[in-house]
Amino acid sequence: QVQLVESGGGLVQAGGSLRLSCAISGGTFSKSAMGWFRQAPGKEREFVSTISTTSITTYYSDSVRGRFTISRDNAQNTGYLQMNSLKPEDTAVYYCALGSSTSHILKVSVDYWGQGTQVTVSS
Repeated sequence: QVQLVESGGGLVQAGGSLRLSCAISGGTFSKSAMGWFRQAPGKEREFVSTISTTSITTYYSDSVRGRFTISRDNAQNTGYLQMNSLKPEDTAVYYCALGSSTSHILKVSVDYWGQGTQVTVSS
């Protein structure tokens, strides 16, 4: 059974940085595209970023482009989201996800979800 476990969330001041990790077990991580989504209180879950199996292709939402960087280490079965210049509006539960391709993840066609990690940015 494939499991995704996020970590690295927490409380940070505006302008600060956090690095989220997503540890994958029970599957072949290197054959899956990976993505990050987030859900703020009272809002729908939204796409943040996705990365292809070989890290060649990445996509970002307009709201995080230039501040967030997605990466992956297939040898370690782990994905990452480096978040810099954080803003209060980045406050949300962040979820990692696996899918067949970045195109699938962009369409929220996800095969597996993590349980989420809370990120809170204070002003």
